[in-house]
Amino acid sequence: MKARCHLAILLCSLILCGCWDRIEVNDVAIVTAAAIDKAEDQELELSIQVFIPRALGGGGLQGTGMKSLTIVRSARGVTIADAMSKIQMKIPRLIFWGHCKVYIYGEEIAKKGIADLVDYLARHPQPRNRAFMYVSKGRAVDVLLSNPKLERDSAETIRELSGLHVGMEVTLIELMKMLKSPSKAAILPIIDLVPTPGSSQQTSRTPNLFGSAIFKEGKMIGQLSERATRGVMWVRNEIDSTTVTVKAKKGKGFVSLLPIREVTELVPSIEKGKWKMTVKAESEGFLIQNGTNLNLSNPDLLHLMQVALRKDIEARMRGTFHLLQHDMKTDVFGFATAFRRKYPKEFAQVKDRWDEVFPTIDVDLQITSYIRRPGLINIPGGIPGAEVRQK
Repeated sequence: MKARCHLAILLCSLILCGCWDRIEVNDVAIVTAAAIDKAEDQELELSIQVFIPRALGGGGLQGTGMKSLTIVRSARGVTIADAMSKIQMKIPRLIFWGHCKVYIYGEEIAKKGIADLVDYLARHPQPRNRAFMYVSKGRAVDVLLSNPKLERDSAETIRELSGLHVGMEVTLIELMKMLKSPSKAAILPIIDLVPTPGSSQQTSRTPNLFGSAIFKEGKMIGQLSERATRGVMWVRNEIDSTTVTVKAKKGKGFVSLLPIREVTELVPSIEKGKWKMTVKAESEGFLIQNGTNLNLSNPDLLHLMQVALRKDIEARMRGTFHLLQHDMKTDVFGFATAFRRKYPKEFAQVKDRWDEVFPTIDVDLQITSYIRRPGLINIPGGIPGAEVRQK
């Protein structure tokens, strides 16, 4: 009996090996953002932004004499993995991707193609599937080198912009889904650097969202303005925070509205061989500024504003459809997925020539808009009551 107990204890001791593979925090280099640019001789340049822990100690940056909380290291290679191994030789700590929430593709490498670059981020166990993906105007490493004043580093600035939902918000897993979708089209937000007022230094520029980049079969083929990007977001049911300003039909001036509920539904149909997509959009919002002399507590005048809101949304969508259907011929709306789900047999016959079918699809817009609240006051503020139009 004792022998059995001793044997059991011995066997248990074999699996109680402790933290033999532990990695101390002091031995880890935490990556906060990564940039990928095109280099010479068919190579790419990988740049990573690494957080400096000791910069927060001893009274912050003033106590350490440092000017930044991060450092940027770069290396070239034929693949991301190759460049990553070369960067590791420049950093005395083990590089850790688990906290990296921002990945930026340079404009040149985006035009060359990003399909094979996504594989490393998806295959490696450390990068997060919920990390945000971007394209930069110019070189992506310049974004990492920028030194914004409000946030601690450029990665935090970009991540906070995405959290506000003011532009396209695309994660790694969403990018993979788009690249593998039936349309093989994708869209990513564009980051541009804007000079900081009162500063002439190159590194003092601040990252801003600037429209979106359109990808076809993994290659960037064009850009959309901020207005056109909002049109795509309306169709994709991704509008969350935006302000719509419309011109009053009666009176003078503009009215600004803040949508509080947006719902868009894609309804595909095939009748007598004609492919059609009905886009049903419903918008609800409230008035945040009345720059006219109209009393919008009058239901008739309020209805005019609702019609103006509907026409503005419709104009945004139609302009975006014209660009993507007839100019770029790229389906980033998800039409192919909607048709494949409802008409799998019919879609199977045209999936190999979807670029030819997509521009011929008839788009029917059915938009309804409602202004639920006129704000905290009824009549326009700052205008004498005698000048306010009641009807």
